[in-house]
Amino acid sequence: MTEIIEFLEGGYRFVRGVSQYSGGVAALPGYRLERVRFKEPLPLEKGFERIAELLASADRPLTAFAACELRSPAPFTEDGFIAFNEAYTKTLGAWDLLDTGLNPVARSNVCPKVSPPSEPSFYAFTYTVPATGSEPSFVVSGSAEVPEGHFHYRDHIVRRGDLSEEGLRTKACFVLDEMERRARKLGFSWKDATAVQVYTIHNLYPFMADEIVKRGAARAGLTWHYNNPPVVDLEYEMDLRGVTVEHVR
Repeated sequence: MTEIIEFLEGGYRFVRGVSQYSGGVAALPGYRLERVRFKEPLPLEKGFERIAELLASADRPLTAFAACELRSPAPFTEDGFIAFNEAYTKTLGAWDLLDTGLNPVARSNVCPKVSPPSEPSFYAFTYTVPATGSEPSFVVSGSAEVPEGHFHYRDHIVRRGDLSEEGLRTKACFVLDEMERRARKLGFSWKDATAVQVYTIHNLYPFMADEIVKRGAARAGLTWHYNNPPVVDLEYEMDLRGVTVEHVR
């Protein structure tokens, strides 16, 4: 089974993932990725509308939409997460992003513990633009401490319910390994990252130096969002990117 698929209509390649998102994306030769962070999160429908406007103003097709970062009010139940993903991917289908039969778009979806949005919203998105001679650019999708591909997460969560120092370290190591695996498939590593983000409401300090810094995951610093992962009982998530052009709109 081919792990890396070229999405020529979007100007990027992606790691085969699950129905709701890919494992990550990288710009194809002749393109680069650019990221836009919204000053305030935009509710899903308005966010899609604003993204379409920004792509049009950049003279880019809807298929240039390569990655997004979402914010949700609180962790979903398993059934609630399935329902949300069905609504989200409906727009991707309308934008011709699912024509390969796979979802090429990378994604993170997390839940602010303090001052969360009232509904699922866009925090940021990434898209391709034509560019020659650019540094390679990539985005690795967020992952929490559970293997992908299972219909339900609950029975597969690493150290589910264990919030001890050792339990959280084990969860973090699983996620760090998954970040490395996805980045490696795209041909990158921590040294290529311009930003690494972590999402948890738990204390990072006991394993920060030994597990995060020593791997090189904090070479460009570490952005800690006081957020929960998107599904009940998940406690720790990360993503990373190598993107040299970023905007705030």
